[in-house]
Amino acid sequence: MSIKDDKPFLIDLFEAAVAAADPKRALACVLPKPPRGRTIVIGAGKGAAQMAAAFEDLWPTKVEGVVVTRYGYAAPTRSIRVLEASHPVPDAAGMDATAALFAAVSNLGPDDLVIALICGGGSALLPAPPDGMTLADEAALNECLLASGAPISVMNAIRKQVSKIKGGRLAAAAHPARVISLVVSDVPGDDPAQVASGPTVPDTVTRADALNHIAAYGIALPETIRHHLASDLGQPPHPSEETFAKNEVFVIASASLSLEAAARAAKAAGITPVILSDAIEGEARDVGQVHAAIAREVRQRNRPFSPPVVILSGGETTVTIRNAGGRGGRNTEFLLAFARGIEGQNISALAADTDGIDGSEDNAGAFADGSTWSRIRQAGKDPAAILSAHDAWGAFDAIDDLFAPGPTGTNVNDFRAILIR
Repeated sequence: MSIKDDKPFLIDLFEAAVAAADPKRALACVLPKPPRGRTIVIGAGKGAAQMAAAFEDLWPTKVEGVVVTRYGYAAPTRSIRVLEASHPVPDAAGMDATAALFAAVSNLGPDDLVIALICGGGSALLPAPPDGMTLADEAALNECLLASGAPISVMNAIRKQVSKIKGGRLAAAAHPARVISLVVSDVPGDDPAQVASGPTVPDTVTRADALNHIAAYGIALPETIRHHLASDLGQPPHPSEETFAKNEVFVIASASLSLEAAARAAKAAGITPVILSDAIEGEARDVGQVHAAIAREVRQRNRPFSPPVVILSGGETTVTIRNAGGRGGRNTEFLLAFARGIEGQNISALAADTDGIDGSEDNAGAFADGSTWSRIRQAGKDPAAILSAHDAWGAFDAIDDLFAPGPTGTNVNDFRAILIR
């Protein structure tokens, strides 16, 4: 069997995982009763527009509000405005969107209800630099964090200290209205305060925590950001504050639920599924090598699982940029390292981001099998050099094995399926 034969099965698993995070189905289970006052919807993330459209279909009374999503990810809505901004590096449209969200929750009363639709990608979409800093400063911070190789929890701990909206500040601005945050989790462990850096969910993270993370990961920040972090200005609110007493938070979709859906689809197709974890973190190429070692062990020694089997995993890997200029996201980099480890083996795999975009390109991820490494060489490219240059996109593009389903309207992070015959 080749990857050509296995692609339909792997795509079916991906689609089952994405369907389990469908906004309309997820929202229907958690909607509160309409308030006596107004219903205001706010939101941010790559799937925020689809969440807003689903909410409008489900909500029985008048609704108004605004959500922000990535360029090209808008969906038609009736009364909720959809704004677009840049991701992963923030831009001026994101600044305008942030201002629009604050305007939407201003001058509310205790009888009003704010529904916050939050999903992955919101951190970059909602720039709001502290006093004395600029959008360029926040963009520089984002670029430093994305290149650092730090896990998402560390990046968000730092972002919350350099923002006027993250870390629960948007919810605080809505007080005394009640805020209900409905969160599609794209972070390992499903902590809602980490999704989109928690604009409506306060966190216990402190300035000292952020500084410790910066030192531990050796993150080189611009002088303006270092100066801000050295002060005690603009620290985020604490969850224990009375401002948040009436608020509620629900995680309505997650990697765990999506992997379970993919497992059911595999079982229905007659293939035994095994879920390794929904919270795998680490350097993408290292995680790829470990997954390859597990797959080889299964293929060659029938342990710890017996083939035929499909190994499923999720989470969020990272890529530490050492050589700038490559075109490749964390899923393609994972898969290129994985391909080296399974060369010559009867193994096929798909690694993709459930939002439909891996990094900054238009693919969600890619496919690989035991012939991938050699086929890249036959295409006139050096796969080892490409991996070092963080250009996995170019490698899979050369052999026509990119996976590009387009925007999915949801985001529960990385999805990996490894089929061992």
